[in-house]
Amino acid sequence: MLAGCDLAPHYRRPALAAPSSFPQGPAYAPAAGTTDVAAIGWRDFFVDDRLRRTIALGLANNRDARVAAANVLQARAQYRAQRADLFPTIAANATASARHTGSNGSSLTSGNTTTTGTGTDTGTGTTGTGTTSTNTETGGGTIKDYAVDIGVSSFELDLFGRVRNLTKAAQDAYFATKAAQDAIRISLISEIATAWLTMASDQDQLAISRDTYKSFQQSVDITSAQFHKGIASELDVQQAETNLQDARYAIAQLTTQVAQDQNALNLLVGTTVTTDLLPAQLGTADYTLPQLPAGIDSTVLLKRPDVIEAEDQLKAQNANIGAARAAFFPTISLTAAAGTASSSLTSLFSGGTFSWNATGASALTLFDFGRNRANLRYAEASRDAAVATYEKSVQTAFREVSDALAQRGTIGEQIAAHEAGANAAGKAAMLSEARYRGGIDSFLTTLVAQRTLFTAQQALATTRLQRETNLVTLYQTLGGGIG
Repeated sequence: MLAGCDLAPHYRRPALAAPSSFPQGPAYAPAAGTTDVAAIGWRDFFVDDRLRRTIALGLANNRDARVAAANVLQARAQYRAQRADLFPTIAANATASARHTGSNGSSLTSGNTTTTGTGTDTGTGTTGTGTTSTNTETGGGTIKDYAVDIGVSSFELDLFGRVRNLTKAAQDAYFATKAAQDAIRISLISEIATAWLTMASDQDQLAISRDTYKSFQQSVDITSAQFHKGIASELDVQQAETNLQDARYAIAQLTTQVAQDQNALNLLVGTTVTTDLLPAQLGTADYTLPQLPAGIDSTVLLKRPDVIEAEDQLKAQNANIGAARAAFFPTISLTAAAGTASSSLTSLFSGGTFSWNATGASALTLFDFGRNRANLRYAEASRDAAVATYEKSVQTAFREVSDALAQRGTIGEQIAAHEAGANAAGKAAMLSEARYRGGIDSFLTTLVAQRTLFTAQQALATTRLQRETNLVTLYQTLGGGIG
C-alpha cells in the first residue's frame, strides 16, 4: 500500500485558453468541412513533384532538423537513465588475495584492522608471533583468501514516489522534446515551401521586368526617331529614357533577389539544390491542394506539436512537485549481499562457505533551514509558469490560424481584382500609345499608362505568391506536415 503512494498533484489539462471556434465574418470563408488537417501528410498536400523532392532533401539534410533529432536521443537517454533508479543495481564481485609471512611470524598487511597472536607450526615445531589481517601462524608461509559475492547497494525503497515522479518528469520531458522535433519539422517544411515559392514568384517578377524593358526600349526608339524628325520633343525622349532605366534597375535588383532566394533555399535544405529542382516561374499552376477545411473547431489546436510540447512540459513540472513533496518524508534504503569465501580456491563453493547479510537504513531530515520547503515552492512556481506557457501557446496558435483564415477568405477576391486591373492597365497602355502616335494625347499619358501596367503586373505576381504561401501557412498552423 505504501509503494502506491504518489504525492504529485492530480494532473488536469487546463481549460482551452481560446474561443471554441475560429472567427467568422466578412473576412472569413464559409465553413468547408471538418477534415483533420494533421492527418494530411505533406507529400499529399504538396502536389508539385519538384517541391516535394526539395522538401524531402531538406528534411534529410537540414542542420536544425539534425539537432532536433539529437535532442530527442539525448532526452530519451536521460529518461532511461532516470528510470533505472526504479530498480536495484546488482553488482557481482570476485576477490583473491595472498600474503606471505616470514619465519618469525611477521607479514605485510593491508587495511586498518589487524590481529596479533602466537602459534606453533606443526610442520617445523618452531614458535613465533605475527600480525596479519585475519589470522597469524608461526613458522612462515603463504595465506590465500578467495571470495565471490553478489549484492545490492543502497537501493531506495520508493515508498513516497520520489523516484517514480522524477522518472515521470524525465519521461514527459522526453515527450516534449519529441514534440519539439515535430514542430521543427513542420516549420522546416513550411519554410522550404515558402522559400521555393518566393523564388518562383521572383522569377515571374524578373520576366515581367524584362518584358517591360523591351517595351520601354521600343518607346525610346520611337520617340528618338520622332525627335530627329522634329515630330517629338527631347522631353519625350528623356521621359521614355527614365522609364527604361527604371525597368533596367528592376531587372538588376530582381536578378540579385533570385540569387539570394536560391542561397536561402540552399541553407534551409542543407545542401545545394540542383537546377532541375528549382522553379522557373510561379504562374497560375497549383503547387498545393487547392482547399483546406475552414469550418473547424478550435480544439484542433491541441494536436499542434508546439502545443503538445508545452503540455508535456507542464506534466513534467507537475511530477516534479511530487518529488519535492516526497523529500519531506524518510528515505529508506536497502543493502544486501550474498556470497562465499574460502582460503582455498577448490573449496570456494563447498558447503559451509556461504554467507549473506542485509541492512536497511532510514534517514529523515529534521532541520534543513527551509531547503525542502523552498524546493517545493520552486516546483510549484515552475508548474504555474508552465501553465501560463501552455495557455500562451494555445492563444498564439489560435491567432496564427485566425490570421491565415482571414487572408484565405479574401485572397480569391484580391487575385480577381488584380487580374482585372492588370488587364485594364494593359488595354490602357495600348490605347494611350495609339493616341500618342495619332497625335491625340501627349507622350506623358503613354508613360503613365506604361508605368501603371508595370505596377499592376508586379502586384498580380505578388498576390499570387500570397495565395500559395497562405495555404502553406494555414496547413502549418493547423498542425499538418508531420507525416
